[in-house]
Amino acid sequence: MSTETAQTTDVKQPSEALLSKRRKKFITDPLIDDNPITIQVLGICSALAVTTQMQPTLVMAISVIFVMVMANLTISLLRNTIPSRVRIIVQLAVVATLVTLVNEILKAFAFDMYKELSVFIGLIITNCIVMGRLEAFALGNKPYDSILDGFGSALGYSWIILAVAFFRELLGSGSVFGVPVYETISGLFGEEFSLATNGLMVSPVGAFIILGLIIWVQRTKTGYVEH
Repeated sequence: MSTETAQTTDVKQPSEALLSKRRKKFITDPLIDDNPITIQVLGICSALAVTTQMQPTLVMAISVIFVMVMANLTISLLRNTIPSRVRIIVQLAVVATLVTLVNEILKAFAFDMYKELSVFIGLIITNCIVMGRLEAFALGNKPYDSILDGFGSALGYSWIILAVAFFRELLGSGSVFGVPVYETISGLFGEEFSLATNGLMVSPVGAFIILGLIIWVQRTKTGYVEH
């Protein structure tokens, strides 16, 4: 009597590409279709407060990107060890630590920018975009996916505030990154061709106008309707 031994071989599933179609959506969706500012209407305060000039806005954008990526990574790594009842406290502690680190780096290497942005950098701790992605994504997903999600959301936030800052600085101060654009144009075409700045653009009202126009253009293009 012969016995047959059934041998089974495990078929190893191919690993997902680092930037697969699914993972690319973590970065591309927040840029337009699910933008945290224009669609989700989050992070509006900083979009209005720090966008009078391009330089501080760029520093703010880089700071938010760093905090969101590192916070998502940290919470994702700790997701299986964080008790549910204290998860918000843990998230706040992680974000506060990262924001403090950014604050100290600015204080050490860019003191003028630190004085200009210190209050608003601190407000990253309470930014709804940061806490929202930690709660909605990082707590339930793997570290790499969480990094991409944090980077995408921060990038969507960043390009909006940079766009607002560009128009506010150009129209309100006649410059971009401190370079006098209006003066340069007047120098090329003569003194009779002078461009006047609009003081409304350096006020919060100007920020509301620019941001409203961006939201209008984007929602018209994507066909998004608020329900």
